[in-house]
Amino acid sequence: MPHLTSTHTTTHATGLHTGFGIPGFAHPLVAPAEWAELTRPRTGPLHWVVLNVADGPGSRPDPHCLAAAGRLRNAGIRVLGHIDATYGARSFGEMVSDAQRYLDWYKVDGFLLDRCPTERTSLPEIRRTVTTLRAIRDDAHVVLGHGTHPYPGYAESADQLVTFSGPWSDYRWSQVAEWTADYPPDRFCHFVHGVPGPHLDEALRIARWQGAATIYFTDRTDRGGRTDPWETMPGYWDEIVSRIGTGVSE
Repeated sequence: MPHLTSTHTTTHATGLHTGFGIPGFAHPLVAPAEWAELTRPRTGPLHWVVLNVADGPGSRPDPHCLAAAGRLRNAGIRVLGHIDATYGARSFGEMVSDAQRYLDWYKVDGFLLDRCPTERTSLPEIRRTVTTLRAIRDDAHVVLGHGTHPYPGYAESADQLVTFSGPWSDYRWSQVAEWTADYPPDRFCHFVHGVPGPHLDEALRIARWQGAATIYFTDRTDRGGRTDPWETMPGYWDEIVSRIGTGVSE
């Protein structure tokens, strides 16, 4: 299978074990159980949780989102503000404005630049944006949400890259870009929807073989692009928490 060709070291070699990156649940009023579950002591390692108020920070502070973000941060969990890069169509000023509102209202720890462009020509503008985000928030954790492998230079501009975001039917046959072997697994994230429960172990092995230490797998689907598969927890949440917590066999 193509994903067996990776020469990555395992996450154990870097000292960082596989953990969750939560792409963003529905609003806390719609998904209160999901937000509450994240702060329960038995939840597995959470690398970060994305806060997406209204396709961004919204036009005014939302008290429900403020409370949810506060509980996460009080539990020592990193909260990232969701910024839509629209594949390079949004301006530098718009993205920085979103980031500033996230900081002012929700005290976020960093940002996910969703729908981040992948081309070499867009890299200077993304690098400029990331540099500014780190200037307005010291130690900001910045994740570039490409959803596929971008031009390699992006890896030098952010803490992490989302190099896969899509359905299980694509993931199980996916191939890792050779250049990723130059970086440790803690630089890469995989988001996969439509993963059947019986294939969880296989999905986790693919992530390890491809060198991605931050993952989010769910049995929810996008119903042909009609729904957001990340808005609710997977039906096997307890099971995958158990697998991540105890480590995954090679």
